Amino acid sequence: MFHEAFHADRWAGAFFAVSGENADEVFLCMKALVPPIKSVRGALFGYGASTKLEKILRECPFQGNAEIDPAIEYAIRFICLLVEKNCFRYIDLLLKKIEQMLDEQKGILNLSIESAAALDSGFQDELTNMIRKKTGAADIKMKVSIRPELLGGYCLRYKGNFIDASLKGQLDNMMGEINGKL
Repeated sequence: MFHEAFHADRWAGAFFAVSGENADEVFLCMKALVPPIKSVRGALFGYGASTKLEKILRECPFQGNAEIDPAIEYAIRFICLLVEKNCFRYIDLLLKKIEQMLDEQKGILNLSIESAAALDSGFQDELTNMIRKKTGAADIKMKVSIRPELLGGYCLRYKGNFIDASLKGQLDNMMGEINGKL
């Protein structure tokens, strides 16, 4: 995993160096182009594959006869470079890293919350507002997942922080304290 994360970080840096002010638009183009490319069967690496892929992408209907949009051009070139350098296999991690970096530039905080049951929208809004005030984030992107084994409450992760406000976590802590005293 370290190796893949290293590649994603490195390529994300290259992405921002190349796309510059157009990073948002190029990112959206890449997200749109990647799923059909991933569905292609067979080897997708090397100069030959990169050249064929570029030809196919340039013949796509989104271009028409008009001059190609700069964001699409950057996205095509970047994806083809990944294919040529045999790094397209890191595309999911790369897209995740790019999105994270774009969010950081905009002051958006990504967090994940795991709960035993579906969250009440009022609680979710209250939690979002509290975190926004405490962190100074411009906005919050919340990924919610259900984990019944938590028994109740929630676990929250953001910016390397972990808050366990679950019933299971409290029971585990109490059990640890009891075992420590015996």
